[in-house]
Amino acid sequence: VRVAWEPSMVSLTKEEIAAVYGAAAAKSDVIKATQALSADELASVYGKSVVGASPEAIAGKKPAPGVGGAVARDNARTIASSGPKSKADGLKLGDPKLSKNDQVPLFQRRAEMFDAILARQAAAIDALPKEAITVTMPDGKVLQKSAWVDTPLSIAEGISKQFAGRMCVAKVKYTRRLAGLGTVVAADEMEEEGEVDGVDQGFELWDMSRPLEGDCELKLVGFDEPEGQETFWHSSSHVLGCALEQEFGSQLTHGPPTSGGFFYDSFMGHKVVAQEDFGKIEAKAKELAKQKAPFVRLVLSKEDALKLFADNPFKVHTIQTKVPDGSLTTAYKCGPLVDLCRGPHLPHTGKVEAFAVVKNSSSYFLGQANCDSLQRVYGVSFPDKKALAKWKQFQEEAAKRDHRKIGVEQDLFFFHELSPGSCFFLPHGCRLYNALVQFIREQYWGTGKKDDRVYHEVITPNMYNMNLWVTSGHAAKYKENMFTFDVEKAEFGLKPMNCPGHCLMFKSKARSYRELPLRLADFGVLHRNELSGALTGLTRVRRFQQDDAHIYCTVQQIKGEVRGVLELIERVYKIFGMTFSLCLSTRPETKIGDDSLWDKAEKLMEEALNDFGKPWKLNPGDGAFYGPKIDVRVYDALERPHQCATVQLDFNLPNRFDLSYIGQGSEAKDGLGPNASEAERQLAEGGRLRPVMIHRAVLGSVERMIAILTEHYAGKWPLFLSPRQLVVVPVTKEQLAYAEELRELFHSEGFHVDVDETLNKLPKMILNAQKAQYNYILVVGRNEVTDRAVNVRLRTGVERGLQSVDDFIAHIKAERAACGVGFEMETAAPAAAK
Repeated sequence: VRVAWEPSMVSLTKEEIAAVYGAAAAKSDVIKATQALSADELASVYGKSVVGASPEAIAGKKPAPGVGGAVARDNARTIASSGPKSKADGLKLGDPKLSKNDQVPLFQRRAEMFDAILARQAAAIDALPKEAITVTMPDGKVLQKSAWVDTPLSIAEGISKQFAGRMCVAKVKYTRRLAGLGTVVAADEMEEEGEVDGVDQGFELWDMSRPLEGDCELKLVGFDEPEGQETFWHSSSHVLGCALEQEFGSQLTHGPPTSGGFFYDSFMGHKVVAQEDFGKIEAKAKELAKQKAPFVRLVLSKEDALKLFADNPFKVHTIQTKVPDGSLTTAYKCGPLVDLCRGPHLPHTGKVEAFAVVKNSSSYFLGQANCDSLQRVYGVSFPDKKALAKWKQFQEEAAKRDHRKIGVEQDLFFFHELSPGSCFFLPHGCRLYNALVQFIREQYWGTGKKDDRVYHEVITPNMYNMNLWVTSGHAAKYKENMFTFDVEKAEFGLKPMNCPGHCLMFKSKARSYRELPLRLADFGVLHRNELSGALTGLTRVRRFQQDDAHIYCTVQQIKGEVRGVLELIERVYKIFGMTFSLCLSTRPETKIGDDSLWDKAEKLMEEALNDFGKPWKLNPGDGAFYGPKIDVRVYDALERPHQCATVQLDFNLPNRFDLSYIGQGSEAKDGLGPNASEAERQLAEGGRLRPVMIHRAVLGSVERMIAILTEHYAGKWPLFLSPRQLVVVPVTKEQLAYAEELRELFHSEGFHVDVDETLNKLPKMILNAQKAQYNYILVVGRNEVTDRAVNVRLRTGVERGLQSVDDFIAHIKAERAACGVGFEMETAAPAAAK
């Protein structure tokens, strides 16, 4: 049994499934998932009889026909994990004396066994009837093909060889699936740790060289699309894995694509990868690419998988913990490499024309520090060398902007091993942090008009009794990512999100329709127990704050509130100088609530998006189970995407916390649908209604946003955020007293101001101020003292000349109030200076 996790979701019991989906669902429907419950959780929730059974057996379903089963796969990939999680305290599997000479014969034995099992599979496929099937292309053209014979690659080649050469992977949606060899379980399935684009609803990714298995719709995908890039980098991780085996005799563990390339973790005994090894690894990878070795897919039983990978204890552990007894899984071969993998892959390694090792680090098996230490090697690849060269130029610019580098240079923050994942913000960093939070607070304040969308800031506790998280559902699936501890023999946890606490606040008194919409904003400190190997600067931390807010409203108010959030997002990111894209994700198969409610909610979300007037895309079936959502992807100065803002409707938490408000007149009874639940009918009898809850964030994590903005601005902060706004530079010591007077004056106006008291030569003082990224450098000499003025220079080298102190103060106050909007041309350097 597998359950999806979303920000405020729950692992449902049989009774809850029956109550929400109907009695039949509790018996026959498998809830789609990104990760499986542990054996202990399965036993406690569903009974011991289900432990070890296949998902189909648990659901009472017949296996889906076809080789590889056609179970719908989540297209999610791990962004920064260290392998599939399981309970493995202190698990040590690797032999420190691991030797390349001992491993090479084992690799050969593995390849021979693969070929033997593949021959049996080929014979079984040959025996299947080659029925006529129809393949519908995106343009509506219908092709007549044969099952178990024709492949997406052969169809692409029928269009043109050049076109086929550009394709990486296919997307297939079956309307009729023929019986095949059985249903497979993805043994390499990982927990989601990052935002990854999903496959179209009903479609599954399919190897270009894998025969089709029935009537279907077919889409062909190149490197320029997310699924094509992911497949390209996934295949490249196998090329990297092969190079690690051949060069070091490594025992491979986990090698996924990431948002910017791929990596492979492997056990190497006492060997530690060094930078001088990068060239050797690249040479092995390029050698395999030149061979144009095909990626060959093999469906095999759990027993055969255990035999095939018997010499790799890490793969054995994965098979034992991820593949139920009696189930099938898949492996792929390319050249001498055989790897446990769900696929899909490129047709052959020759597609990887440009390959580079990027960096290396250490990690832990299963992401747990008391398990084996592994070597992680990161790589990137492209279909041609020009793309790799362009990528390297981009990386050079990105390295200059790295927030970890700038954070040290500007004395903003640091991390310490005694509190990993928790940032120490130094005085200048705290100025920046507070300025960003205050900026959002000012957006919440509004204009004071009656119809203005004002947010009410609240403060909620940092820790709660675990019973809160049981009620919300987080305890069932998110507990391992929480910091928990005992208080007077009761279990408590530090909050990882604010929504359950806000539900308690809503429920703290009787509510009326007159109070809605109620907008609660919270900057409270959150803690999430992230894996130590996943911690990365400010982008992934354990302690952070969000510009979190929850809106409680009526169904009729959804449209206006969603549009209001979108307008706020647009206003904020316009000030930051960032663009964004919008995507509406609609009801998944695991939705809760009545279809009529979803119809209305999705229609209102669509109308809000249309009224907003910006382009948006539809992502059918990818909404949260508790409501549709709008994902907002923002783009920085380097056009890198970041998932920060979000707008999500939630029908679930108001139910779990039994939230209600007194409706207007008879609207509670009048609004009852034909499929209303008993709980809703009881509420209506008392004239009460359930509110809808909207989860929304604009910045998301403040820490992560500081990292993004640091790199977006390259450390050149706009005045309203800048931790170093003004510096007064006296030409000689005779002007020091005047400089100090100016410091007091600017400080009284709320500006961060310093005086350069070094009395170095003037060009050096100006250069130092420019390097420190002061927005304004104010040079004062005898004339400035006499005229009560300042000579204004910008950090870009632009000289604004002499200005009276009063005029200059008026200027910078206006610039600060406008958050820099309208002042960009004045502060920019001329082209020659750039």
